[in-house]
Amino acid sequence: MATEHTGAVSICVDSHGSAIGMPQLCFDWFPNQIFWLVITLVVVFLVLSRVALPRIAAILAERQGTITNDLAAAEDLKAKALAAEEAYTKALAEARAEAQRIAGEARAEIQAELNDAIAKADAEIAAKAAESEKAIGEIRAGALQSIEAVAKDTAGALVSVLGGQADDATVAGAVEARMKG
Repeated sequence: MATEHTGAVSICVDSHGSAIGMPQLCFDWFPNQIFWLVITLVVVFLVLSRVALPRIAAILAERQGTITNDLAAAEDLKAKALAAEEAYTKALAEARAEAQRIAGEARAEIQAELNDAIAKADAEIAAKAAESEKAIGEIRAGALQSIEAVAKDTAGALVSVLGGQADDATVAGAVEARMKG
């Protein structure tokens, strides 16, 4: 036995108590739906404004603080890097200048040593040249004496071979006259 519904029938409900179509679109139920919608929105607003939004705001503020601190730290590090680069550039320039100065001093020292060595070598060469000239002069003088002696002996021997009598004084005078020119 089935129970029969005897209540009033509206345009949203059929005679068996079932909804006709979509209940959300039934104008008879709009005031009830609007009431619960407002209640739900107020509850959601209160939960969001009291719980979720403050947490989100705190997280955003913390992030902003971290970003600001990181940017400040980056600026400090950038300034330190620029200072370090300037110091490096200055030190490099000083090192190059010092290297140029040391190289110049070394060149000057080497040139001075080279000049001293050249002067010493020139002096030794000049001394050896003087000794050689003296030795050549002695050899030349000895050679002239030897030539004169050989010429006297040869002239005396020629005169004797040719049948003449040559005395040493005459042969010596003739050889000396001929050697002088």
